[in-house]
Amino acid sequence: MTDDEQELGITESKSHNTGDWYAEVVRKAGLASYGPEGMSGFIVTRPRGYALWEAVQNALDAEFKDTGVQNAYFPVFIPESYLEREKDVVEGFDPEVAWVTQGGHEELDERLAVRPTSESIIAPYIAQWVRSHRDLPMRVNQWCSVVRWEATETKPFFRTKEFLWQEGHTAHETDEGAWEETMLRLDQYESLYEDVLAIPVLRGQKPPHDTFPGAKTTTTVEALMPDGKSVQGATSHHLGQSFAEAFDITFSDEQEEERVAHTTSWGVSWRCLGALIMTHSDEQGLVLPPTVAPTQVVVVPIWQSDTREEVLEYAEGVTAELEDAGISVELDDRDERNPGFKFNEHELNGVPLRIEIGPNEVDDEELTLVHRPDGESVVEDRDDVAETVERHFDEVYAKLYAAAEETLDGAVREADDRAEILGTLGRHGGYVETPWCGDVDCEAEIKEQIAAEIVMVPFEDDDELIGTDHEETCGVCGEPAERTAYFAKSY
Repeated sequence: MTDDEQELGITESKSHNTGDWYAEVVRKAGLASYGPEGMSGFIVTRPRGYALWEAVQNALDAEFKDTGVQNAYFPVFIPESYLEREKDVVEGFDPEVAWVTQGGHEELDERLAVRPTSESIIAPYIAQWVRSHRDLPMRVNQWCSVVRWEATETKPFFRTKEFLWQEGHTAHETDEGAWEETMLRLDQYESLYEDVLAIPVLRGQKPPHDTFPGAKTTTTVEALMPDGKSVQGATSHHLGQSFAEAFDITFSDEQEEERVAHTTSWGVSWRCLGALIMTHSDEQGLVLPPTVAPTQVVVVPIWQSDTREEVLEYAEGVTAELEDAGISVELDDRDERNPGFKFNEHELNGVPLRIEIGPNEVDDEELTLVHRPDGESVVEDRDDVAETVERHFDEVYAKLYAAAEETLDGAVREADDRAEILGTLGRHGGYVETPWCGDVDCEAEIKEQIAAEIVMVPFEDDDELIGTDHEETCGVCGEPAERTAYFAKSY
């Protein structure tokens, strides 16, 4: 085995050493590199990794625009006075804010925050643009990076000081309109995970003590990772009127009376890429659904010297037909690499479907198709190759989703007391569903002992404890329960 072939292998175990395994997949699959020395917490996103983000961006951007959203861009710097107009934001983000105090050789008159989020820079401009009820609803979104100076270990796409995301901001006439917007965006995030990334999610809202600073309600989709930890997949915030009052977002209604708008904000970051990588990949490398894979199909011709010409001609015809159908395909006709090396390399890089073409396939006018997730090999007729490949894409996607769904279905467990909560989380991870009194101290008690927190509570309409006579008691303190809580360790 050559040094190059050794480099292709994944040496860490996904089940026993998930963190190191994940970092190795990210590096060897060419998704990201760590930032310069002295800049811990930053990464360089390589082309293959950025292509995954573009796939997410394209899917969501189309959904947003179909529902009235327009893209814009706002400055990366936010004056300190802007942040101070919404005190909850300052209190919530101040420990993580990076500040600019000097421009060139001159001290700035006012500190500038490197945006940790953009409510405080976007809201003042929405206030300028909104004058009448005819201007509403107003919906803007920006694709950008933000900086949060967290003192945590770097985990590419999961935990970095700078990360890519989108953040949408809207203003509405009524509270009901803002809530409908909040839920629409949550629906779109759920669809992103389940219909694009092949990851089933739980959906609900954050407990009151964990809502976005200044928000009435923070809704969330939560994705379970194979190591039993939860990922906050995306959030959509019903902000009420707090930001509108702070930044004077008002409008004249039909009676020419001035009213305060109701606002929302919502976002997903490249953390979804971390969830994608960790959920599907294995100990051979990256595994991707065809919906986001930069290369969806690789065609590998296998020849001897006397069959080279006819095999290559056949493979080139297959490749051209797939390209004409809009499928992202690569013809790997390298002379210097043997087929085994090529198979391993494309498996490491996460190509969902491999087409093998040798003399037998040429003679029989067939193709051998191999699925990346499980190595299943199927012989198909050469005719209608694009239609055949699309069918196999669906099969690959279904396999990935089914595996992730099985992981989630077996990982939601009930517990009725503190010992059972701690024991279940300690043994199994996943989600523990328990009655909760609503007191943040009960979460703190579990968090202190096992580093798990309440990642989600069901929506009130879905929570069986809402409106009951409180016969259930809190799984932590034993007081009457008011809500159902889902505890989990999280990224």
